[in-house]
Amino acid sequence: MSEVYPTEKPYRVRRTPDRAHYDKETVHGILDEGLVAHVGYVGDKGEPHVIPIFYARRGDELLFHASSKSGLGLAAKKGVSMCATVTLIDSIVYARSGFHHSMKFRSVAAHGPTELLTGDDKLSALDFMVDRLEPGRAAHLRPMNIQEIKATHVVRLMLDQVTAKVSVGDAPNEEPEDLSWPVWAGIVPVDTVYGVPRQHDPSVSDAGRPALAGPMFRK
Repeated sequence: MSEVYPTEKPYRVRRTPDRAHYDKETVHGILDEGLVAHVGYVGDKGEPHVIPIFYARRGDELLFHASSKSGLGLAAKKGVSMCATVTLIDSIVYARSGFHHSMKFRSVAAHGPTELLTGDDKLSALDFMVDRLEPGRAAHLRPMNIQEIKATHVVRLMLDQVTAKVSVGDAPNEEPEDLSWPVWAGIVPVDTVYGVPRQHDPSVSDAGRPALAGPMFRK
């Protein structure tokens, strides 16, 4: 049986709790499939912010980077508590009533204080995030220079207060009296599909650059 996160009551699912999951297998599976987290925090003057940002899960920590001068970077430097959410849409549900239209989804919400990584831990985290996009890529890149390292914060949010919510099924939730209503109802799957890689050629403008098939990303 998968280990379970010790999520406390304020962060546990209250509406449709039957869809809630707190086990690491479910949480990690969703996080490892997603690419963008929406990170929410409250600024110095009490104003709310929600920032979409690339992330990577490393064990029981969520990593994301930000400019050292950005609001998110400055908030993380102060250890401000944040909430990071990741959502995967699996299908759109079309019902015979507007009320029962919905989506099938998998999502994760993680709450907690943040901290900045420094030194070798920061550098290894940056490499880890690059390698999330293509394993082993970081070893082939030009190393970051001192100015780039100073300009980049790496933020860690520990996965502790974590909730996954999963909506599954292949049919809309319908009222019995609606089943004879003369309109199409059902599920439309939603898939994320990667296109053919386009290699960058500095001698060709973006407008004239063709899509190239072949090995991804690296010569």
